Amino acid sequence: MQLVIRNASLPDGRRGIDIAIDDARIVAVAPSLPVQGAREIDAGGDLVTTPFVDAHFHMDSTLSYGQPRVNASGTLLEGIALWGELKPQLTQDALVERALRYCDWAVARGLLAIRSHVDVCDDRLLAVEALLDVKRRVGPYLDLQLVAFPQDGLLRSPHAFDNLKRAIAMGVDVVGGIPHFERTMAQGAESVRLLCEFAAEHGLRVDMHCDETDDPLSRHIETLAFETQRLGLQGRVAGSHLTSMHSMDNYYVSKLLPLLAESGVAAIANPLINITLQGRHDSYPKRRGMTRVPELLAAGVPVAFGHDCVMDPWYGLGSGDMLEVAHMGLHVAQMTGQEAMHQCFLAVTETPARILGLEGYGIAPGCHADLVLLDAASTVDAIRLRAARRAVVRRGVVVAEAPRAHAALHLQGRPQAVDFRLGS
Repeated sequence: MQLVIRNASLPDGRRGIDIAIDDARIVAVAPSLPVQGAREIDAGGDLVTTPFVDAHFHMDSTLSYGQPRVNASGTLLEGIALWGELKPQLTQDALVERALRYCDWAVARGLLAIRSHVDVCDDRLLAVEALLDVKRRVGPYLDLQLVAFPQDGLLRSPHAFDNLKRAIAMGVDVVGGIPHFERTMAQGAESVRLLCEFAAEHGLRVDMHCDETDDPLSRHIETLAFETQRLGLQGRVAGSHLTSMHSMDNYYVSKLLPLLAESGVAAIANPLINITLQGRHDSYPKRRGMTRVPELLAAGVPVAFGHDCVMDPWYGLGSGDMLEVAHMGLHVAQMTGQEAMHQCFLAVTETPARILGLEGYGIAPGCHADLVLLDAASTVDAIRLRAARRAVVRRGVVVAEAPRAHAALHLQGRPQAVDFRLGS
């Protein structure tokens, strides 16, 4: 055997479990496995989970905060304008360096799969070339899935569709879009049709920025669901952001939710960014913009959380920690019941893994030996603590380690150390 993890708690509630690994795969999951001669890690009752998965990110812009200047208004549109100013100054070396640094952060946080949108509206396709290079480099330790994203609008930007097709031919994995950024609602709907037809023709997945606006009449998600059904794309399509749903009329949403469920379209919310960029034109009360996560889940729509941005023209914070994303999503959606909090953990692990179509993901014999040992006893406690990653395992090899989160105390009559976990 290559490795055995002893006395683990699992996300489904099982405790006292051993996980045996050989040849980069999980070979057994059971209590007290009779394994000898392997490296052993004692989980000590702590949570062992599948890796974190970020279903929505922009790696081409990550770690570019302040270039060429800071987003003074904090709005989505100024961020897009800033990115437009920065694009002519980009170099492939700088793009690769920033992306690789972020991937290092990700691995240290147990984030081993990322779906990143990459702007295709620069005719040089500089960012596409850079991230394809990064994808090859990080492949041994991180799954990077790329989305061809026409940031300036498929029809609004003169060469966007041709560039998107070129990017797919170069090896980009997924068809993206941004219908609400087209000049008219009609053009937005037309862009959805064209992109879904292209994806169906080439057997590709689709992930569109959809209705990332406070306008309750922005309803391109409806068109995306219709085209998904018409073209037989069920299970291969995601709508990202869906922030207009926050402001929609309840009666219309009561019609929209079953349509999404029937179409098999998944939803990807981005809690940190949705609540930061939306509602900027409101006085009080201020809308927070995140889509209707509990209602989508209740309707049977898969919902994942994405980080979206880290230190870029849209967001000046972030560190690649998907537990921070789940923590914010839990609060904004008011999902504070035990099962609801567990669903928020699944929104950064199992659910995005299904949306990305990751193979061999899970804790069962035959799955890839990709695991994260957290300094927490349960999924809820992991979110509460933004738990330290005691060990990150990729294909049976420990690729990152960190100590437990303890603090030394110097208080008369109290313990010398404090453990932040429940029951400690």
